[in-house]
Amino acid sequence: MPGKSLASSPLTFDSATCFCTADLATSAPNIISFSVTFSSSVPQKAIKRFGSTHFSSKKWAIHSTSQIENSALSNEDRKTWEACRQALSAFNFSTEEEDKILGKAFGHVHSPYWGEERKKEVPKLEIVNEILDYLRTLSLSDDDLYKLLKKFPEVLGCSIEHELRTNVQILEKDWGIKGKSLKNLLLRNPKVLGYNVDCKGDCMAQCTRCWVRF
Repeated sequence: MPGKSLASSPLTFDSATCFCTADLATSAPNIISFSVTFSSSVPQKAIKRFGSTHFSSKKWAIHSTSQIENSALSNEDRKTWEACRQALSAFNFSTEEEDKILGKAFGHVHSPYWGEERKKEVPKLEIVNEILDYLRTLSLSDDDLYKLLKKFPEVLGCSIEHELRTNVQILEKDWGIKGKSLKNLLLRNPKVLGYNVDCKGDCMAQCTRCWVRF
């Protein structure tokens, strides 16, 4: 009987460990041919679960980029966007990562940091460059900025005068954090650059931007 011949085969699927060890650790084409050949035996839930884990980051990158590409940007705006991408090229991000950073900073990709307050806007090259140059004055190397932008891409959408400079002054004057200590803090918790609320214990429901997190 077909059931018996399948059970006697070395490729059995009675346990999760057998299913996950061999071919599924290889490339996407192998996964596709594998699932077609044994479609009658492989648990579909397991395939879906593996597929969603294996490809989740790639799908997110494509989705975030398509959100931006589908935005109502004029030709001039697209040129500006491309120029801002070039400003990030020194950090060796992929095109998808550059789009995601700019998208999160300027409201084209949803970010919990902004909540619902961030409206879409086209990034301005001079602002992006000004913020990057200011961050470099804090003794942050390009490698440091790569890490900071990965953790907190929204920094490019913050106000350099009302948030970045003000917060660095608060850290230096009120907390005595400067120099190397400041650099280490910014790499560990770069969101401190964007704090603009101090609820002083009376919650204002803006926790992602509140000094209470510090």
